[in-house]
Amino acid sequence: MKSKYLQIRISERRLNKFRLYAAQKDKTMTAIIEDFIDSLKLENGETALHSGFPSVGDCEPEG
Repeated sequence: MKSKYLQIRISERRLNKFRLYAAQKDKTMTAIIEDFIDSLKLENGETALHSGFPSVGDCEPEG
């Protein structure tokens, strides 16, 4: 699997909270985000990993 980068804008307060949460769970921030994305259910009840849809990193950026 080829890794892609995800860049988001969040407040410093949320970033610090996320860092603290990751440290408390002894997980990387990447692992937490990946676990969350993997848990998402699509309207047809499937997860994105098994639906045949491209991952976010495979989509071309707009603009």
